[in-house]
Amino acid sequence: MYPFDGQDKQLDQIESAMEKALVDTGFGEIVLSIPGIGIVTAASFFGEIGDPMRFDYPRQISRMAGYNLVEDSSGKNQSGTTISKRGRKNLRSVLYQMARTIIVVNDEMKELYVYLKTRPNNPLKKQQALVVIAKKVITVIYTLVKKKVGYQAELVLGEFRQNQIKQAA
Repeated sequence: MYPFDGQDKQLDQIESAMEKALVDTGFGEIVLSIPGIGIVTAASFFGEIGDPMRFDYPRQISRMAGYNLVEDSSGKNQSGTTISKRGRKNLRSVLYQMARTIIVVNDEMKELYVYLKTRPNNPLKKQQALVVIAKKVITVIYTLVKKKVGYQAELVLGEFRQNQIKQAA
């Protein structure tokens, strides 16, 4: 008998319960249509935010996660802006994991990530680019759920962002 045999069974039970809860929300099929988002991350996301229909804008979810920008200054020192982190730590963690997976699996998000890190004006560091991707994931999920449509790769990056990426290439 292996020491982790019972744990694997428990993990399978938890994952199947998460899948059932995700299906019960009615948003499971929509969110799972996004390449790079799985059952566990989608269920964790909805577990943290609750009903997404109660929000008027995706920025409200972003603020709930603590991804809103604040000025980082003290006295005469001004060192720019940072994320506030005045939000749900678990939600930020789930979004970070989603962003890391999505930039590997999802071609549009990978293209945006690479552009953000290599753009000529104000290139972002890896972590900063991941925060932007996480905020983009919030917007994509919110829009798909609100409109009750599946993922469409050609609509993820708007015309403006597509032009920016083409010009930088």
